[in-house]
Amino acid sequence: MNKVTQMMRGAVLALTASVAFTGQALAQETFKVGSTPSGVPFTFLDVKTNEIDGVMVDIINAVGAEEGFSTDIEATQWSALIPSLTSGKIDIIAAAMYATEERAKVVAFTDPVYSYGEGLFVPKDDTADYATLDDLEGKVVGAQVGTAYVAPLQANDKLKEVRVYDTIADIMRDVSLGRIDAGFGDRPIVAYQLSQGASDVRLVPEYESTIVGDVAIAVRQDEPELLARLNSGIAKIKEAGKLDEIIAEWGIE
Repeated sequence: MNKVTQMMRGAVLALTASVAFTGQALAQETFKVGSTPSGVPFTFLDVKTNEIDGVMVDIINAVGAEEGFSTDIEATQWSALIPSLTSGKIDIIAAAMYATEERAKVVAFTDPVYSYGEGLFVPKDDTADYATLDDLEGKVVGAQVGTAYVAPLQANDKLKEVRVYDTIADIMRDVSLGRIDAGFGDRPIVAYQLSQGASDVRLVPEYESTIVGDVAIAVRQDEPELLARLNSGIAKIKEAGKLDEIIAEWGIE
């Protein structure tokens, strides 16, 4: 083998190694993101594309565009989000999740991306004004498992009973069928879902949210570099007005 051939072979091997390394690096820049399939408009399964879509999906993708990573969005049930993150099945949670003190003991939250409180819905033929929880004295109500609303509602001694459901849709079904008197859910999610079609329940406009929280993205506690990277991307899309654009596009201002 002559020197020219040796040089060419060496160059090819070096290029191959470089491409392999680059490919590996790029693969490491794709993060698995857990998002719920039933939290419209924040995260939901788009039946037309069979992919998870929504506000939080657009936000994490916008952050990724700023910080140079891509996402693999995985449909994850609400109750499985944190276990999936801590066990390593996913790398990031992007859903309508409050950054509560209790959750912060297990995961690390980014800076807030959105804030809201609980919404109250009742049967359409119930036209009473419910401004506070006191107005629901003696009522049976429903709330979604794993949300920040369950414990405060259960601690309220004026409510007759608090039933816990897997999804807001399940609560709406039981409210419409008269199995429970009222339901609670993330106000913008409830409002959006009711705006999309006919329903036998209504959102109570007079009700004042008392359990208001900040929605944030979550990562494992032992990944401060990823957390800092996400916060950097969030700051950039806020400054550029991109976050406001996303929120406006989904009609949840």
